[in-house]
Amino acid sequence: MSGSVETIGDLGEGATLARIFPLLPESSRTILGPGDDCAVIDVPGNRVPLTTDLMIEGPDFIIGLSTGYDIGWKACATNLADVASMGATPTALVVGLAAPATTAVTFVEDIARGFRDAAAVLAPGCGVVGGDLSHGPVVMLAVTATGEFDGVEPVTRAGAQIGHTLAVSGQLGAAKRGLDLLFERALVDGVPDPAAVAELWASHPVDIAAQLRPEPPIASGRAAALAGASAMMDVSDGLVLDARRIATASGVAIDIDLAAVGSPEALTGGEDHAMLACFPPRATLPAGYRVIGRVTPGEGVLVDGVPFDHRGGWDPFADYAGDNQ
Repeated sequence: MSGSVETIGDLGEGATLARIFPLLPESSRTILGPGDDCAVIDVPGNRVPLTTDLMIEGPDFIIGLSTGYDIGWKACATNLADVASMGATPTALVVGLAAPATTAVTFVEDIARGFRDAAAVLAPGCGVVGGDLSHGPVVMLAVTATGEFDGVEPVTRAGAQIGHTLAVSGQLGAAKRGLDLLFERALVDGVPDPAAVAELWASHPVDIAAQLRPEPPIASGRAAALAGASAMMDVSDGLVLDARRIATASGVAIDIDLAAVGSPEALTGGEDHAMLACFPPRATLPAGYRVIGRVTPGEGVLVDGVPFDHRGGWDPFADYAGDNQ
C-alpha cells in the first residue's frame, strides 16, 4: 500500500472500478450498466450500445513509435471493437482531443486521417459526429462510440454456460509481438527511433500493424450474435484476463486449449482486439471463428485443464510486465 492512503495503484483497475460502480447514479434509461464492453440504454423504440475509452500519451502510446495516423487509427479501431463485441454494428463516434499548444497542426490532421481510414476499412458508414478540442500537458484522446443492434439481442459477458464452446475470430499474440519488437529495436534509452520503426514495418508488417493499426474483425461481432453466441467480448487486455472476465460474469470456468491458441505468449499478450465468444454446443460457428476451449464447472481460467494463476494481461494500474504502448 502506498503509505497510509489506499490508492488506485494499490487496488488495480478491476478492484477500483468495483469500488466506484456502486457510487454512481443510475440512468432511468439503463438496460445494462457499467461492467461490460458497452452499456446499453433504452431510447424510444430501440436500444443503443454506448462505450468510451481513453488513450493517453505515455501509458498508451509513445509519439515516435506511433505516428498521429497510427494513434487515430488505433483509437477508432479499439472503440469499434467494443461496440461489435456486444453484437452491434458501429454507427458513430464522438472524439475529445487534448494536446499541448506546441503540437503541430499536421500531427492533429494525421490523427483525423487515421480515424477516417480506420472507419472506412472496419465499419463503413460509421463516422465521427462531434467532439471537443482542448489544451493538455500530453496528447490525450477520449472516444465515445455507439451503434445499433438491428434485430439482435445484446451479447454480454454473463451468458456462458457449462458445455458451451469457446471460440475466437481474429489474431492472437501478434500485437504483443509487435510491441516487444518496437520496445526492443526502436526505443533506445527511452527515445523513439522512427527510422527503426520504419525498418520494423518492412521486416515484420503483420506484428507491427497488429500493434499500431489493428484491424478487429468488426463484422464477426454481429455474426456471432446472429449465430446465438451466449457471451462475448473483445480481447483487449489479454486472452486469459478477458476469458476470466467472462467466466466471472457467467459464474463458470473456462478451459483454454493451448495448441488451439497457438503460442503461450498469446495467453497474456493484450491489444489483439479479436472477438472472443461462447456458443451453445449445437451452434454453427460463423465464418472466421475457431474453437479454442470450452466452458466447464468451477471458476476462473484453466489452460489444458490446469488452473492458470499468472496475472498477465494489461491493467493500467498494476505494476507487472505486460504494459502496452
